[in-house]
Amino acid sequence: MSVWGIVLGILLAIVSIAIIVVIILQEGNQQGLGVVTGAADSYFSKNKARSIDAFLSRWTKLFAAIFVVFVIALNVLAYFKIL
Repeated sequence: MSVWGIVLGILLAIVSIAIIVVIILQEGNQQGLGVVTGAADSYFSKNKARSIDAFLSRWTKLFAAIFVVFVIALNVLAYFKIL
């Protein structure tokens, strides 16, 4: 395996771990469960989605795009037998 294959493989592993961590940090969509338990939505809980969840959602999209680019690059290098 060439240096490019090793570097892209390591970067792909790092991006994969980053995607997993960012997805695990996100909260589930449980908006309707407050009615069942009797809990009322507070002002903080309504605006929390705009701050933390939006931030994590943007990072998830970014890491997913980087992941796709690295996978395509590894496949192109393997196809042309550069690896």
